[in-house]
Amino acid sequence: MRKDGAGVLLREVYERLYAAYGPQDWWPGDGPIETIIGAVLTQNTAWTNAKRALERLKEAGAMSPAALRALPEARIAELVRSSGSYNVKARKLKAVAEWLGEYGDDPAQLARREAKALRREALGVYGVGPETADVIVLYAAGLPSFVIDAYTIRVLERLGIEPERRSYEGYQALFEERLPPDAPFFNEFHALLDVHASATCRKRAPLCGECPLREVCAYGGASAASAGGLASAPRLA
Repeated sequence: MRKDGAGVLLREVYERLYAAYGPQDWWPGDGPIETIIGAVLTQNTAWTNAKRALERLKEAGAMSPAALRALPEARIAELVRSSGSYNVKARKLKAVAEWLGEYGDDPAQLARREAKALRREALGVYGVGPETADVIVLYAAGLPSFVIDAYTIRVLERLGIEPERRSYEGYQALFEERLPPDAPFFNEFHALLDVHASATCRKRAPLCGECPLREVCAYGGASAASAGGLASAPRLA
């Protein structure tokens, strides 16, 4: 894929989404620690399920790394049952809490690290994969690391923006090699992509007629052309 063409298109996508949906001010959590815990709980489940688990942890006074380290793993599993795979997630939360203890349970200490170094370290913690690591780096530490999820990939594929490698890192490179490494910008862009995928660019029956990206979208352009509307947008290669 040509970096210049993809970079220009990505910027236009951001501008169109921002104009359509406005600022999102993510992460949906109450501070960096809740963001980190929520990132673990939302793995392989809907946010609503993770949110119920977060509420149970709050009610039990277990929303700090110190509290998680002190609680038996079985008790944590009981509290996070709604998030699914609760025994595994309890083990993951204990591991993450131990790691945060190395930073004095202070998210501000994470923010003093270099983004890529912090990401590599986070990936070495049990239960932290690429997406969770990037959520920690971007939303908890406030450092530039673009988060890739299923929503982001869906929007990119429909736009006709394809990475050189169809992997997490390949999709991430589409953004990080073409856009300035700015954490607030990455935060807002990722949030807008997720909101757009949820509200308009749905997995089934996307609302192409209402889409703010229709004029630059390969999928939306093809849909309009088949209905006698806009010509199909070209795919970037």
